[in-house]
Amino acid sequence: MSPKKVLFLVNHDVVIYNFRREIVERLLKDGYEVFISSPYGERIDDLVNMGCHFIETSVERHGKNIFKEFQLIRYYKRIMKEIKPDIVLTFTIKPNIYGGIAAQKLNIPYIANITGLGTAVENKGLLQKLSIVLYKLAFRKISTVFFQNSENQKFFLKHKIAIGKDKLLPGSGVNLDYFTVLEYPSPETIEFIFISRIMKEKGIEQYIDAAKYIRKKYPFTRFHILGFCEEDYEDKLKRLEEENVVIYHGMQRDIRKFLKNTHCTIHPTYYPEGMSNVLLESAASGRPVITTNRSGCREIVVDGINGFIVEPKNSKDLINKIERFIKLPKKEKEEMGLAGRAKVEKEFDRKIVVKEYLDQINKITR
Repeated sequence: MSPKKVLFLVNHDVVIYNFRREIVERLLKDGYEVFISSPYGERIDDLVNMGCHFIETSVERHGKNIFKEFQLIRYYKRIMKEIKPDIVLTFTIKPNIYGGIAAQKLNIPYIANITGLGTAVENKGLLQKLSIVLYKLAFRKISTVFFQNSENQKFFLKHKIAIGKDKLLPGSGVNLDYFTVLEYPSPETIEFIFISRIMKEKGIEQYIDAAKYIRKKYPFTRFHILGFCEEDYEDKLKRLEEENVVIYHGMQRDIRKFLKNTHCTIHPTYYPEGMSNVLLESAASGRPVITTNRSGCREIVVDGINGFIVEPKNSKDLINKIERFIKLPKKEKEEMGLAGRAKVEKEFDRKIVVKEYLDQINKITR
């Protein structure tokens, strides 16, 4: 008897390798044949070495060319006809919508994961209306829609999308064996870190504002930045580095070696998050976090216990919370980090997510 086939549709190799690798490993272990449709990235080689089949797919994450969008639906249909998967798993906006449309046209069961709604859906207007129509069309025959936070789930239910097919997950969860509690650094300097795609909506401007103010007042502080520039920030970051305001490390494969030397993660996002992986990984590593009062962030932080919550787009509030953190004794900072670890152990273990996926996949493919 030939093995069951699972097709993953993603828009970036990191989406699957960093946050769904454990699902892939379990499927391979259980005898499934795993296919991954994604643009090529360096993590694809790791996935192929694990035993996956790779199908290179062009997905313009921010493109709005209607012709190319329809091309993507046709492409998804073509690869589904060739592979004949028993089930399709989709992640992020375009694979969710266009992959969903393709799968239902071919009567293939599919499961989507809402990793965030994106600005087009969050902000009222024509794009939101169009997105709702597309989601309704794409999810008409869906088996399950996994949500990463209750705010996104309520939005879909309000607009009568996939009623009765919704399930809430603790984000992507975090691998607690990979992200272990790191020894807390010495207090000679206080090191902060921003880990994200470098774009305005992720709060990079507020982080820079805070770095400029805090570095002048507290010269023993350092402000690190990790991530690739999704918007035009390269020159600005280079200039700020020359002025000793920030230290930019670019995109990194393993953030643990940076977390090891930092005292606190700052994530001042106002982007429509699903559930922030940066916060989960930082908390799992025993690091306090400062983040915004946004869905997908506030669920991870108990204000004053394992970090601080600030208002979105508010540099002054961010500066105040950073100053509060700086003034805490080392022992209290360390206790904050350990409180974060305890919270993710209780609520955000990735094993919860893997089990939910396997339960749904086995129910559909058995």
